[in-house]
Amino acid sequence: MGIRLKDLSKLGYRDNVARSLAVAIVSKHCKHDSKEQIITTLSDLFENPDTYKDNEIWSKLAEHLSPTLIEKKFTAYDLLDEPLPYKTYGGKFIETLAKQQMNLAMRLPVTIAGALMPDAHAGYGLPIGGVLATDNAVIPYAVGMDIGCRMSLTVFDAKADYLKRYSHQIKEALKAYTHFGMDGGLPFMQEHEVTEREEFQMTPLLRDLRGKAIRQLGSSGGGNHFVEFGELLLQESNALGVPEGNYAALLSHSGSRGLGAAIAMHYSQIAREVCKLPREAQHFAWLDLDSEEGQEYWMSMNLAGDYARACHEQIHLNLAKALGLKPIANVNNHHNFAWKEEIAPGRTAIVHRKGATPAQAGQPGLIPGSMATPGYLVVGKGVEEALHSASHGAGRAMSRQKAKDSFTQSAMKKFLSQAGVTLIGGSIEEMPLAYKNIERVMQTQETLVKVQGRFTPSIVRMNKE
Repeated sequence: MGIRLKDLSKLGYRDNVARSLAVAIVSKHCKHDSKEQIITTLSDLFENPDTYKDNEIWSKLAEHLSPTLIEKKFTAYDLLDEPLPYKTYGGKFIETLAKQQMNLAMRLPVTIAGALMPDAHAGYGLPIGGVLATDNAVIPYAVGMDIGCRMSLTVFDAKADYLKRYSHQIKEALKAYTHFGMDGGLPFMQEHEVTEREEFQMTPLLRDLRGKAIRQLGSSGGGNHFVEFGELLLQESNALGVPEGNYAALLSHSGSRGLGAAIAMHYSQIAREVCKLPREAQHFAWLDLDSEEGQEYWMSMNLAGDYARACHEQIHLNLAKALGLKPIANVNNHHNFAWKEEIAPGRTAIVHRKGATPAQAGQPGLIPGSMATPGYLVVGKGVEEALHSASHGAGRAMSRQKAKDSFTQSAMKKFLSQAGVTLIGGSIEEMPLAYKNIERVMQTQETLVKVQGRFTPSIVRMNKE
């Protein structure tokens, strides 16, 4: 026997979710009951929902009408009176607000050590360019919104003159095989094993995000994310094992798209609920890695990091295929991440690098400048004082808003033309003059990394905002 919406309204069921649940349950489980029986049950359930919470059939509707209140346990923490000491590289060129944010991070009771890289500038919570080691705690906002954002460089079996001879084909390939911005992804389906990972079935959040991850696979975000072809000048005996010389190469910078952002927001909110800090330090709320929430975030963060890597792999694979280029080497590394590392002999910590590059001894890395200045292939020197880190780029010299106020589109076009750079898309926020001097940044971290190659951008694709 069926039941109509007006019957439900008379009984008090006026919100759409309750109505939908009631109709679905009646259709499935009450086929042999009379209308009077169903109305009697629904009326009693509406008046006394708690008595139906253990009922196999009606529990879901009862829970919706009278949600069980779960008391959330939290711990309140005080900050240290003074920040722990930490090393700053290139401090003369780092804005005061970034230093203040780092000082605040160094006052957390879970903080063990920290370092500030020369490309540092203000962010949310931990500054961009901040490195923070904590005791068995992970801070979602010290990892950042774009979890696993990374650089990836592919060297091709083509010399640098390929870039001029095939500039038209390169531009067309970049237009056809890259996609930027908030919406969806490429107009053709992408496949990668990462979307089949079992982690996507292990939490409700990840299950809900899998569809978006599939749609956005192989695409890039907005802001300073890019895909660019350029000339790579490799030195002798480099970490890539490629003979010295000039090569055509592809460099990309982007992260985990909507997947990473949703994970960051979800677990940052949970962290704030269980870890109460003074108002000025709320962004630094952490999750204990021994807690269920901490383990969930750690698993989700690592999945987002692998997803970011997969996006770069698809970008490089698609462009190489489209242009008939053969990859001979690749190096990639991510920032906006947390690692469990030995920061000193016998001393392990959770190392957050928000806009900072891992630079363990002998570890290859990439430090780009801007779209009109060189980037560098480096190997780390494993400096303990820097928590085995280096900068992840030149770093902003002015905010996005200030860049908008200071420059015009025509000025940027003229600047890029003089630098011999072709830009597809891009916004005034990414004017090269809005960034710090990459040569100066590299000089301030000579103790942290050794340069093994120089990448000069030629044809750049970015989001047009």
